[in-house]
Amino acid sequence: MLKFIAYILCYIFYPLSFIFPRSKDIYVFGAFHGAFIDNPKYLFLYCNEHLPNKHCIWLSTSKEAVNQVRRLGYEAYHMGTIKGWWYGLRAKYWFINCYTSDILFCIAGGATVVNLWHGVPMKCIEFGITKGELKKRYIDKEFREVFYHPASFRRPDYFASTTPFFDEVFSTSFRIDKSRCLHIGCARNQLLIQPKENTLAHIRKYESPAAKEIIDKISHYRTVYVYMPTWRDSQLEIFANGFDLEQFNSVLQQTDSIALMKPHINTKYDNTQTYSNLIFIDGSVDIYPILPFTDVLITDYSGTIYDYILMPEKGIILFHYDYDEYVQEREFIFDIRENIAGKQVFTFEELLAAIKTKDHNVDNAKRQFIIDKFWGDTMQHDVCVNTLKQLKILS
Repeated sequence: MLKFIAYILCYIFYPLSFIFPRSKDIYVFGAFHGAFIDNPKYLFLYCNEHLPNKHCIWLSTSKEAVNQVRRLGYEAYHMGTIKGWWYGLRAKYWFINCYTSDILFCIAGGATVVNLWHGVPMKCIEFGITKGELKKRYIDKEFREVFYHPASFRRPDYFASTTPFFDEVFSTSFRIDKSRCLHIGCARNQLLIQPKENTLAHIRKYESPAAKEIIDKISHYRTVYVYMPTWRDSQLEIFANGFDLEQFNSVLQQTDSIALMKPHINTKYDNTQTYSNLIFIDGSVDIYPILPFTDVLITDYSGTIYDYILMPEKGIILFHYDYDEYVQEREFIFDIRENIAGKQVFTFEELLAAIKTKDHNVDNAKRQFIIDKFWGDTMQHDVCVNTLKQLKILS
């Protein structure tokens, strides 16, 4: 009942937020689940460093994220405070990576919302979805789904795209004109393509000591794997049926390897068990500064593959253990067989074999084909500068 009343109040307040005066010199930033992560994080850091005449503030529902930003010396407020609401209502620009609920939906009226999203997708998203659990929200528009997810229906004013191919996808998925799709790429991916010395400097300046500790630990192994599975609508476990962590750990030991286990931020998992050659990383932790220090990505249907592929000489294993089941829940934007690269495996045994034989190389021609199609030239420019220029914030 309290949740229902809170949403009723939100619906009442939302139209009032349109008449609140907003300042073009105030920018607010927020990310999914209130965490200090993803593309808004990197644009926030850039704006604080390079736009001294703008008031840039991180807003979050997470006290931990607010404290993290404040420790860096930047301004941040919890959305349960008066200042959180005040700056959310005063800011002309909202930079988010999913929905206005990354900050607070009911005060988003009148703001220019720039959705920086979180990469290029493999699967149909939002209003492009026609089956599975999310169909109830976007297609069937069931009352409960619509009532409790109003931010899903708030169109962004601008959207971070990459190429004309994805303009079509994003304009359909978010019901916006293609002219609102900006070819700017992903700010977080600049860490993947710059010299490692620059990434280490970033880590020392902005990341927690834990990130540096992880990099130091994995540097002692011959091969470093990172497992980043996608989120499943049906809330399946992070691992496939039959995924034996003991056996997986044993094979890593035999090959002088280690694996970073990074679930999707929506996924719940048991982190009480420990293994010698596995490091479990909480879903709210920013993995991107660490990725350049890994060697092989293990994923399934996650768009992370298209970020990772930007790094030459890195390997990829696509663990499609539940392909037949998964395609019943979600549909792909394209034929994935023509738009993936790396070693494709379908069973746990095949995954272990690929690790033992180091069969995870990526064909260079296929890698370049995907980069050209999915990223164009967006990652050849400074993404933050390009974003601000296309918004006419910078000339």
